[in-house]
Amino acid sequence: MTEQHATEVLNERDQDFELTLRPGRFEDFVGQRKVKDRLELAVEAALHRKDVLDHVMLSGPPGLGKTTLAYILGSAMDVNVKTTSGPVIDKPGDLAGLLTGLERGDILFIDEIHRMQKTVEEYLYSAMEDFVLDIMIDQGPNARSIRLDLPHFTLVGATTRSGLISAPLRSRFGLTNRLDYYDADDLTVIVKRSARILNVDIDDEGAVELASRSRGTPRICNNLLRRVRDYAQVRADNHITRPVADKALEMLDIDKHGLDEMDKRILETLIHKFSGGPVGINSLSVSVGEESGTIEEVYEPYLIQEGYLTRTAKGRVVTDLCYKRFGLKPDGREMELGL
Repeated sequence: MTEQHATEVLNERDQDFELTLRPGRFEDFVGQRKVKDRLELAVEAALHRKDVLDHVMLSGPPGLGKTTLAYILGSAMDVNVKTTSGPVIDKPGDLAGLLTGLERGDILFIDEIHRMQKTVEEYLYSAMEDFVLDIMIDQGPNARSIRLDLPHFTLVGATTRSGLISAPLRSRFGLTNRLDYYDADDLTVIVKRSARILNVDIDDEGAVELASRSRGTPRICNNLLRRVRDYAQVRADNHITRPVADKALEMLDIDKHGLDEMDKRILETLIHKFSGGPVGINSLSVSVGEESGTIEEVYEPYLIQEGYLTRTAKGRVVTDLCYKRFGLKPDGREMELGL
């Protein structure tokens, strides 16, 4: 088996793993109570009127359930869900092909919608508002416009960076919802549900330990469960307890506070190389060897939410809590024992 083929097989397994754990109904979806209540109400009202669900925008950090909610909406409305992503739609013809293939009420789910080409995005305006699509044929003197009538559909857009969504596009979404990080109680419920589906033996304390180190993210929670399951199967008689979870997560370089290797590298770089900041994102990116976009979208939101990092006009700055986590004082000296 070649390295590329092995990687493809692993990616397929990861996708299958996520699909088996993804809830298919609102009743099974844990957390995000306000968002879930609003969406359930909108679905119930649309079904009562025998109407099409309004366009829905879902924003928030990766792994919180935006894709899952899109499929739950499709199931609740009893319609098909067609999935794509913003970067894939690079010309109007691609969008036309997607939209004309929909039936009345169907959901078009566009992930990372903020990365859609501006020229393509403008075609969405009339499609979302008037359910028509004006396509230009040919160029120059022979150019002409063809209007395509579209079935009434629901666009569900997901984004990790809502600030990059243009005002004209944002205004066309009737339901705008932001997903926030999950608390430990909700993640504990998710761990136990996933463990039942995967036939994993886990006690309450083991589930709490996993949940508390999952960075408030169900996707990370389920991925950690899989890794801890492997450890328990080989070294702990296939039973996950708090000590077993602790040892497995320690092997993965995930500390008591859920910080992984890259989190700690970012914070330590800010402390030791830049004296706590402020420092620009590009300088930080070069220092830790990670893309600036990845730092902004994947790592920073959690570090800011947990109070380790702040953004200022001059750049990133670590907080006093960050120094305390690493056993240091804000002046860089080691803290005395007991502090």
